Amino acid sequence: MIAQSLLDLWQGFGVALEPHNLMWSLFGVLVGNLIGVLPGMGALSAISMLLPITYTMQPIPAVLMLAGIFYGSQYGGAIGAILLNLPCHPPHAVTCLDGYPMTRQGKGGAALGITMIASFFAASFGIIVMIFASPLLVRIAFRFGPAEIFSIMLLGLLCGATLTKGSSLKGIAMTVVGLLIGTVGTDVNTGIMRFTFGFESLSDKVELVALALGLFGVAEFLRGVNQTATVGSTLKLSMKDMRPSRAELRQSFAPMLRGTLVGTLFGAMPGTGPTVTTFVAYALEQKLARRPERFGRGALEGVAAPEAASHSKTQVDFIPTMSLGIPGDAVMALILGALVIQGIQPGPHLVADHADLFWGLIASFWVGNVLLVVLNVPLIGVWVKLLRVPYRFLYPSALFFIAVGVYSTNNNLFEVGEVLAFGVAGAVLLALDFPVAPILLGYVLGPMVEENFRRSMLLARGDLLSLFDSPIAASVLSACALLVALQLTFWLRGTIRASRQERVESGPLAGAQEQP
Repeated sequence: MIAQSLLDLWQGFGVALEPHNLMWSLFGVLVGNLIGVLPGMGALSAISMLLPITYTMQPIPAVLMLAGIFYGSQYGGAIGAILLNLPCHPPHAVTCLDGYPMTRQGKGGAALGITMIASFFAASFGIIVMIFASPLLVRIAFRFGPAEIFSIMLLGLLCGATLTKGSSLKGIAMTVVGLLIGTVGTDVNTGIMRFTFGFESLSDKVELVALALGLFGVAEFLRGVNQTATVGSTLKLSMKDMRPSRAELRQSFAPMLRGTLVGTLFGAMPGTGPTVTTFVAYALEQKLARRPERFGRGALEGVAAPEAASHSKTQVDFIPTMSLGIPGDAVMALILGALVIQGIQPGPHLVADHADLFWGLIASFWVGNVLLVVLNVPLIGVWVKLLRVPYRFLYPSALFFIAVGVYSTNNNLFEVGEVLAFGVAGAVLLALDFPVAPILLGYVLGPMVEENFRRSMLLARGDLLSLFDSPIAASVLSACALLVALQLTFWLRGTIRASRQERVESGPLAGAQEQP
């Protein structure tokens, strides 16, 4: 079986390296990289605009181009998040938490270098998984019913409440706000519109891109609207700065590996998006860190793990899309639509009926990722120079691209208003020291938690104890209970320690020590 897979992969390289197919793959990764860097744009917008081009193309170059745009935008999105604090693609919102602080500390080059290494490593691992473990991962993924998915999403929500430094209560409050925003729209089970306040445009829920760019992009602009200095006037980056030191490589290797495994696991699960994957990888690193207070202030692990998770997820996402016809997110749905337009039906028979397409696509992943590394190394100076653009030119231009990108997604001007509203709200919350990252997590996970919980209750006729019938769900729910218990223990221990310290400082010995 392994020998046959290697032989098929070799034939796939023959397909991917044909001049015609290689040209379209290069075009896709180049366009994806450029659009990923632009604030407000992303893979969804790029593929939506270029999808009509595929109508007159052959199936193989069409799919190779769209796939190149998809993972090319992942590279570009990380650059915008690290250098400008603009998550041009929602999964990179987590990268902003530590990537942008590293840039402000003069470590932007190291963050970009680690991002490139983590991306290539994770993508290569995801490709290997696609080659050898696709059937196994698909079987494992379909063992997850509503109860199992509900328990995993609940664990992600509990981790997300503690993603931020500072008060845990503020993190929980912001997670709840995200849950409430996630309930806006049409109820899947009843068809009733909830919390739309009479706006028809909200019937299809709040747009994820508008929420992410408003909370992170517009809010950052409003916070620094009175700034007159150049954003990167004190930062000097060169190609040498992008080479991480041995200590930085050792520090980021384990998070990179864990993030890759998280992305691989979630990539095999149909219906889970890359945003959830990056948040889970970030939360895992924060829980395992010896000094979790470093996260949010420029921790290298906070960049390596989410980026690795995002890129491995991007590659493995093609497993349920190609072999089962189940897209992992909206971008995969567009690629699925492109296959159907070409007369190719995704499913178990795709590998046998269109072996040249399947193995050519897998081989193009490696070719495309090598092209991205080669392109980003000389072009990184261009992205760094963006930081030296005066603030009064840089962020108004970013707001323009944000507005254009959000509008082009659904051609809806109302969503531009959503970006403005969330930007103002995010600026107020940041001014009050409330974290905004848990809002995005609550929004993404909330509908999944609700939908799968209701499904499991319908199947069990309202019996809550049925959630523990599955060993997987019981184990994850036990982990949730353990996490809550640990948080309460840490809170009580901190309260007791603070009260003791206060008694010592206000006791009679304190006054005696102050006397000369």
